Amino acid sequence: MKKVRSFIVGTAILTVATGAVMSSPWATFAQNESADKGGFAHRQRMHRMSGAGAPLISIALKHRTELNLSNEQVAGLEKIRTHYQDQSAPLQQQLRGFEGEISELRQQSPANLIQIKLKIEQSEKLRSELRYLREEALENGKSILTAAQKDQLKNLVGSDHRGLRKRQGQTPKQS
Repeated sequence: MKKVRSFIVGTAILTVATGAVMSSPWATFAQNESADKGGFAHRQRMHRMSGAGAPLISIALKHRTELNLSNEQVAGLEKIRTHYQDQSAPLQQQLRGFEGEISELRQQSPANLIQIKLKIEQSEKLRSELRYLREEALENGKSILTAAQKDQLKNLVGSDHRGLRKRQGQTPKQS
């Protein structure tokens, strides 16, 4: 009887301990990281949805009629967008490769932390370059627009963002 009671108590303790470990932030992080092979792409989408990464040049081109863009402005914005895409595509491909390598390195036991750190540093350099290219494209795009068009574009982006939040069931912030 004592052995049965010890077995039941031991099983209960093991079950509670396993549940505690699996619900910890580290376990959740590990599950999300391993389940999300396209982690970088997912973060990019989330970043764009937050408004911080909205492709303003594409939005301007989409709303060319409302912004009353001239043919020269449209051509200039399209050229900037194409140039940005041409520059960023190989960097994004490299970044996906580094993220895959990091994922593979993390699967090893024990993980090679030196190699992981190196790959993270390489990834961050690429992210930095991509961010700069984006800022450069945005500044070049803004230089093509008039002050009135910039203001109107801000309003369009704000209304698009509020509409997205409303569709997601969130209430827009009052400012």
